[in-house]
Formats: sequence, structure tokens, C-alpha cells
Amino acid sequence: MIKMGTRKVAFVAFLLLDIITIHVLAECTCEPEENEGKKSEALKYKLIALASILVAGALGVCIPFIGRVVPALSPEKDGFFIIKAFAAGVILATGFIHVLPDAFESLTSPCLKEHPWGDFPFTGFIAMVATMLTLLFETSSAAYQLRSHESRTALKPDDGYGDEERNPQHMGQVAAHTHATHGHAHGSISNLSQVDRYRIVSKVLELGIIVHSVVIGLSLGASESPKTIKPLVVALTFHQFFEGIGLGGCIFQAEFKSLAATIMGACFSITTPFGIVIGILVTSSYKEDSSTALIVEGVLNSASAGILIYMALVDLLSPDFMNPRMQKNKLLQLGSNVSLLLGAGLMSLLAKWA
Repeated sequence: MIKMGTRKVAFVAFLLLDIITIHVLAECTCEPEENEGKKSEALKYKLIALASILVAGALGVCIPFIGRVVPALSPEKDGFFIIKAFAAGVILATGFIHVLPDAFESLTSPCLKEHPWGDFPFTGFIAMVATMLTLLFETSSAAYQLRSHESRTALKPDDGYGDEERNPQHMGQVAAHTHATHGHAHGSISNLSQVDRYRIVSKVLELGIIVHSVVIGLSLGASESPKTIKPLVVALTFHQFFEGIGLGGCIFQAEFKSLAATIMGACFSITTPFGIVIGILVTSSYKEDSSTALIVEGVLNSASAGILIYMALVDLLSPDFMNPRMQKNKLLQLGSNVSLLLGAGLMSLLAKWA
């Protein structure tokens, strides 16, 4: 009797296990989903998304430049530190909460072959490699800029003093001149170095954001479900606006010429709408559950996540939070910390609808 009871229990357990397995496999099907709405209605929401994301991105990237009109928001003021902390929190949350989970989902999808995609954590590996490549690119670019600056300084002609500086009769005059002008000269060298660093940072940051923006734009444009597109319109509009603030701050501090700054801002603003247009054009042939689409999206999102996380922590947060000006000002430090948490928190909340 005990054996019979044990067999029944085992049978029921195996039956339940089979039911659970069938249910899980049913959820992991790679068959195309049924269209939940009319294509014309989906297209209407896609066009709304295209317009709102374009405007939001342009506004976001322009906000840091308001500092030229509003003195309180200029880089010399404390308010700029708080804005940058908010933007860095947005970019950090984008990498951790939005991009990296999407990459994990793509590269661990049951629609991919178990070998090799199930044998190795490719998502984390690609993100790590992208982070290291970003570091190598930044350091090599900074070293090149430094060597170029030193070579230009070495080849610079005399200031016109020549042997007069060695003449004791002119020592007082020369010393006075040096004292009056070298402060500005040293400041210029320091500013040039800082500007060069921000130029490198802004270019790498824009690359990371653009890669991710193309992927999400393509996914939205290829979707034919109004139910899926509706919440994405609001979420991606705010997403693009906040990212624009972060990128705009870096472009502003890099002191690019007006044309270069405009091109960088325009490229950021049109990237997601461009992805949406491409998605609309390839709707009939694009299959988001195909192995090719999953691998491409997963690899690009993994690399983008690594770049964004590195940029937020190393290039945006660390220099400002370790700045003596912030560390000596408790109110500024508190405001920047709150702003950082607010930016990361708001961006994380958007993951619920994105």
C-alpha cells in the first residue's frame, strides 16, 4: 500500500511538472504574435511617437545651452552641477535598467540555439569588453591630445622678450608682466585640457546613446500592435528628453563650434525617429523573434549598456563629485546627491512602461 501511495504521489508530481513545463514552453513560443490592432491605427501612433520623440530630444539637448542666457545655469554656477548630476543619474539608469535587461532578454531568448548562446554569459561579456574599449579609446585619445598640445607649445615662437628677460634692468618689468599674464595663460592651458576631455566624453557618450536609440526606434517602428505602442510613446518621449539633457551638458562643456554642436545635437535628436522610420519600412519583413534580430539587438544593447554605465560613473559623476568645490560646499553636495537619485529614480520608473 505504501508503495502504491508513493507511485501515485510520484505520478501526480510528474503530471504537474509536465503541465508547468508545457505552460512555460507555451509562453516562450517563437511564433509571431497575433496582430492586436489595425495597421492604420498602429501607424498613427508611430507617427505621433516620431514627432514627440523628435521634439523632446531636441528640447532636452538644448536645455544646457540656456546657461548662455540664464546665468544661474552656466557651468560656473552651482546649479549646473545639480543639472549634470540629474542627467548622469538618467544615463546610469538607462544603462542598468533599460538597456542591459533588454540585452539579457535578447541573448537568453529560447528562440536562440542553446549552443553557444546558452553556454556562456555573452551579455555581461560584451558589456565588459565595451567598457574596456571605451576606457582604451578615451585614454589613447587624451594621450594624443596631450602630445599634440605639448608639441605645439614646444614649437611656439618667443613672446618677444628674448635676452631682455636675462637683463637685470628689466627683471622687475618682466616679473610684473609674467605675474599679470601667466595666470591667464595657465588657466587657458588647463581649460584647453578640460575642453579636450569633454570633447572625447561627448563623442563616446553620443555613440552609446545613438546605438541604443536606433534599436528602440526600430523595435517601435516594426511593431504592429497599438496596445504595445501607446505606452511607449510617453515613455520614450521622456526617455529621450532626459538623455538629451545629459548629452547636451557634455556638448556644452566641450565648447564645440556652433556648427559642430548643432550637428551633434541634431544627430541625437533624429536617431530614434530615424529608427522608427526604418522599422515602419521593414515591418513586413522584420521579425523581432528571429535569431538574427535577437542577436543583433542583444549585442548592440550589451555594448551600449557598457558604454553608458562607464560614461555615467567615470566621466560624468566621478569628476564632479570628487571636485573640491562640491566637497567644500555641503549644500551643493546634498543637492547633487538628491538630483542624482531623482534622475536615476525617474528613469527607472519609466521602465515600467517602456
